[in-house]
Amino acid sequence: QLGLQAQTVNQTSWQMGLVLDTTASSRQLSMAQRDRGLALGHSDLSLRGPLSEYFHAEIIGAFHTDDQKLGTHWENAWIQTTRLPAGWQLRAGRFASQLGYWNEIHPHADDFVERGLIERAFLGGHWVDDGVRLNWTAPTDLYVRLGLEAFSGRQLTPEATSGHGAYVANLKIGDDWGVEHSWQWGLSRVNNRREAHAPESGAEDGHSDGPLFHGRGLWMSDFVWKWAPGGNPQHRQVRLVWEWVRMDRALPSEGLFQGHAGHNLGLVWRFDRDWETGVRLDRLSVNAPDASSGSVMAVPARWRETAWMLAYKPTDQQTVRLQWSHQTASASAWSLPLKGKPGHSVMVQYVLSFGAHGAHSF
Repeated sequence: QLGLQAQTVNQTSWQMGLVLDTTASSRQLSMAQRDRGLALGHSDLSLRGPLSEYFHAEIIGAFHTDDQKLGTHWENAWIQTTRLPAGWQLRAGRFASQLGYWNEIHPHADDFVERGLIERAFLGGHWVDDGVRLNWTAPTDLYVRLGLEAFSGRQLTPEATSGHGAYVANLKIGDDWGVEHSWQWGLSRVNNRREAHAPESGAEDGHSDGPLFHGRGLWMSDFVWKWAPGGNPQHRQVRLVWEWVRMDRALPSEGLFQGHAGHNLGLVWRFDRDWETGVRLDRLSVNAPDASSGSVMAVPARWRETAWMLAYKPTDQQTVRLQWSHQTASASAWSLPLKGKPGHSVMVQYVLSFGAHGAHSF
């Protein structure tokens, strides 16, 4: 189906699924989240199903390799209402924020091997946190969804000097144009009350599990357009995804109000039932705190990244992807103590899934 899709859950039984995401990379680029050589990417074991006619739940345990060591964490553990009136829905537990387009989607379902620069730099690739969410979907032909989320903020700013909580307001609007075209636009605002250490903890050790750059406020907008000639996206489809982010107030208590910005644009063409190719352009600009001079000052740094991929999908459960990425950076970016360095990288990815896996939104 071409139009906007809602997440669906089997209301009569519990389901289990397993996803294995493996990669081989020639080089680890700056802020990359996958090890050089053979690595285990975003893999997970999931369990989901109804608790009653009024609630359903999901539990996901994720595992991956980092510095050739196996890491595990609880990615999802939530309960959600199914029968609130007037388009309302409530969720509580651990889950991914609705911020932007890609963050709600599991990384192994992405169009490219690595997430974009802005997700890797500002969200740790995939922002999952403990909190509550309240959504309202308008009873109109035009898809309109308003959402409010309140999180602990510990995953967004793991080591904070002050404050607690991170709050997200989100708007999504979308529609179909005939049987071939569909679109969706979103706007989100994050108010993060936790302030990072100076200099930022992520930039000190280059750790890839959390955000590398922080801010107290964040705006994010996204636009998605899908075109399926003839109305069948399983055979031919063009997908365009654009995201833009602006983060401000890096360290207001230290007098550092400069922020960060970035955007990415991805275009994917499914030219055959089993094959698709795509290109993504990423730009990132940050003002990294530097306390080496005795006072916190902003050090501007810039990155550019271009990725091209070719994917073979013989079944719904398998993906084989070849990707070439090229990354350049300013001299100040080279000096930051982050994992990996700009350059070229060739990556091969194989994703295999077993059992059931929850449907992703549009």
